[in-house]
Amino acid sequence: NLAKQIANVKKFGVNVVVAINQFKNDTEAEVNLVKQLAKEAGALDAVESNHWEEGGLGAVKLAKAVVESVKHSNPEKFNFLYDVNDSVEGKLSSIVTNLYNGSSIKVSEQAAAKIKTYEEQGFGNLPICIAKTQYSLSHDANLKGVPSGFEFPIRDIRASIGAGYLYALADEIQTIPGLPTHAGYM
Repeated sequence: NLAKQIANVKKFGVNVVVAINQFKNDTEAEVNLVKQLAKEAGALDAVESNHWEEGGLGAVKLAKAVVESVKHSNPEKFNFLYDVNDSVEGKLSSIVTNLYNGSSIKVSEQAAAKIKTYEEQGFGNLPICIAKTQYSLSHDANLKGVPSGFEFPIRDIRASIGAGYLYALADEIQTIPGLPTHAGYM
């Protein structure tokens, strides 16, 4: 999964620095293995960070690595994943096939109707993102590792006109304020 995420970021033509959340129980061997695998997968650097414990001081090494990566960047090589003037379905397909390894998208009737409305209103050329599970590269939390060849369902699409983008909802994802019935503080 880490290697695929590194490959995804590199598709944009930017350097990758992997932040390793280092916890007290992590061994030096474990951290070194993550560093090694990240660099083998194409990351410019992989740096441990324990900002969760030390605040800003715990992220100084990471910040220095990011600054160093910018020094070695080549802005002329920056790429967008899709042409913003592509159709909404084209942009969604590009994300699904290029980043998630899916084979195709399946747009629900509800989402298709909204896409048509947004395009008629002049919003079809907005950038787009997808709200999906964080537990998989796919839409399905049960598909682990780096799944491929799946059909990616788009059940709804919404517009954040003020922010300047559209966002699609995959499968059963909830968006804010999709809070649980039992709040975390309880």
